[in-house]
Amino acid sequence: MRIGLDVMGGDFAPDAIIEGAYDSLQHLPADDNLVLIGDKDAIYRKLEAMKVDPSLFEVVHTSEVIEMGDHPAKAFSQKKDSSIAVGYGMLKNNTLDGFCSAGNTGAMLVGASYTVNVIPGVLRPALAVVLPCIDNRQSVILDVGLNPDCKPDVLLQYGILGTIFAKYVLEDENPTVGLLNIGEEETKGTSAVKMAYEFMKGHPGLNFVGNIEGNSLFRESMPDVVVCDGFAGNVILKLGESFHHMFKQRGLKDSYFDSLDFENIGGTPIVGINANVVIGHGISKRKAVMNMIIRTREVAHANLAQKIKEAI
Repeated sequence: MRIGLDVMGGDFAPDAIIEGAYDSLQHLPADDNLVLIGDKDAIYRKLEAMKVDPSLFEVVHTSEVIEMGDHPAKAFSQKKDSSIAVGYGMLKNNTLDGFCSAGNTGAMLVGASYTVNVIPGVLRPALAVVLPCIDNRQSVILDVGLNPDCKPDVLLQYGILGTIFAKYVLEDENPTVGLLNIGEEETKGTSAVKMAYEFMKGHPGLNFVGNIEGNSLFRESMPDVVVCDGFAGNVILKLGESFHHMFKQRGLKDSYFDSLDFENIGGTPIVGINANVVIGHGISKRKAVMNMIIRTREVAHANLAQKIKEAI
């Protein structure tokens, strides 16, 4: 398996990205190849400083960088030899099984639309995040920011996409699906959420458990798949990060709250496109980059994009 890593993307690139790449090797199978995409001089210089053998990686040189402040569409179109553009080109040509970056999120989303494209039949791709539960399970929540406002049929399809993710990436044989709402009753919520409830309740491919409220999140009662629009999902994602920050700031130590640290989550897969792509946080450092690569490997190993094609 070949995993591509954008070495030039992120606030602490390229050093922190290369450090995380090296740390990830101990978690990857020996026959997996990690492809470092970026300025070769910077890559070799950092590896030499770390006293790391460059032959542990494959290096693909690029001469341009899409900066964090660049306009996503314009930069992706104009900077053809950027690490993000080249990485997506390799995905399109099937020379990578997965690609990840902590760089410009907008450019990563534009790249998905311009190169590998949305899977036919998918109404809207989603950003999916794995959240830890207090009972040591993992649940997937989608969307967490790509589509702030969703129609009922999109929410229904998120339930399908989330089910496929939970089944093949999290290895849940029959994942439960819950629809995030302000109450458990069918009559609660916006018109879109109420209509989505009717769609999901009657869908034979979903193990739908009904509406769930915010107080079910992170707990034993959290279903394996949580469906919501990107507005609510992004708020929940940032709320989880704040839990960890508050515990850390108050000098408290707890393994569960440590698991809410974005560094341990690693990255966010784009679900519904014709490739396995994971986006990391722009402030990712060594540990976060390592976990982003591991998450990308999990998604690619599950062949998530192909599983979604078959299902949709």
